[in-house]
Amino acid sequence: MLNNWCPSLDVLDPSLTPASEPKRPRRYRTLLRLIATACALAAAPGAGAQTPKPFEQFDYVLGTQTFGPAYQFSPAPPLVETGRAIAALGSNTIKFELKSTDGGEHSLADIAGNDPAISAVLAMPFAYVLMWAYPAAAKERLFDPAGLSTEYRELYDLTRYLREVYTGSSKVFFVGNWEMDNHLTQSRKKEPSPELLANVAAWVDKRQQAVDDAKRDTPGSAVQVYYYLEVNLVWDAIAGRPRAANLVLPATHVDYVSYSAYDSLPDPEQKLPQALDYLQSQLQPKDRLPGKRVFIGEYGFPADRYSPQEQDQLSRRVMRTGLSWGCPFVLYWEMYNNEVRDGRQRGFWLIDDKGRVQPVYFTLQQYYRRAQVWVGDFLRQRRRLPTATEFGPAAVQWLQ
Repeated sequence: MLNNWCPSLDVLDPSLTPASEPKRPRRYRTLLRLIATACALAAAPGAGAQTPKPFEQFDYVLGTQTFGPAYQFSPAPPLVETGRAIAALGSNTIKFELKSTDGGEHSLADIAGNDPAISAVLAMPFAYVLMWAYPAAAKERLFDPAGLSTEYRELYDLTRYLREVYTGSSKVFFVGNWEMDNHLTQSRKKEPSPELLANVAAWVDKRQQAVDDAKRDTPGSAVQVYYYLEVNLVWDAIAGRPRAANLVLPATHVDYVSYSAYDSLPDPEQKLPQALDYLQSQLQPKDRLPGKRVFIGEYGFPADRYSPQEQDQLSRRVMRTGLSWGCPFVLYWEMYNNEVRDGRQRGFWLIDDKGRVQPVYFTLQQYYRRAQVWVGDFLRQRRRLPTATEFGPAAVQWLQ
């Protein structure tokens, strides 16, 4: 499947220039070279049937995502272009929304299998794929108990599809939601009622049950699919206000919890570990999932408030903290900015709207290079992959 994702060399604007070197006239082509190299490897005879190398499937923790980019540099669908850019960065992880790109009302499994942009991204060489998933047929009555059967059927069918179609690929899928506390509070406009909180807990558990049942019913597949609940107002929950972390999460049996961590920024060393510990304590135990089950699903520092250098340094602090704590993922928001305010880009980006690559992009790029060499050396010396507790302390040192 790898050769299906290869772009032509004009996938990105060839005039891309590093933001840290705005006065240099030479054209920036690193992304194009990376994409061309990846395509050449994928197009080699037998490439589609190659078994992924262990270090290619290792969880390097740090990553990024793509949601509703406000600009692009090629005629490719925005999701495909940004997916290619994330692969060219060196990441084996992607997060995006599983929704139809033609505006039609299709089932989640149908979108995964037949939407050209979605299927193209799923065919890219990502080992870890995280997706927001909302059935279109139930979106108008979100959290209504009458829609639970639709939620169950669609999450069940999607999980079966992923396990059956991608068997042998070594991909790992995480299916979940956008910031639940923004759903509950209408983005801080009101407090959630006890009835809404109960309905949301039932919604979450029904979706988790659908994933579990589909895995039970596909015993021949080694493809892992997990369900996660994303929360975002954790410090409200710690203070006792009715939020997802204190009233929904402990009432459910989710595999993982994602933390959209803006309420622990910009002081990550102090606040992030406390919030992550709190979320871990709220999870119901699962024997088959020992260890840390809380990841940072979103963090970022917009350019309308921070310089490129500040954006990079603050991001490094979050990365180091997440790695030290043991998060399975720490995901930067995002590859291309998606927020425009009063006609101006807010600047949640790795590549800006002028094609300039930001310092934090280079931080991630260099991190992946060092991490892959380190994991490869570890594998050769010890004949096994490192554990998360072995990898994390080493990785922190590369981000000083």
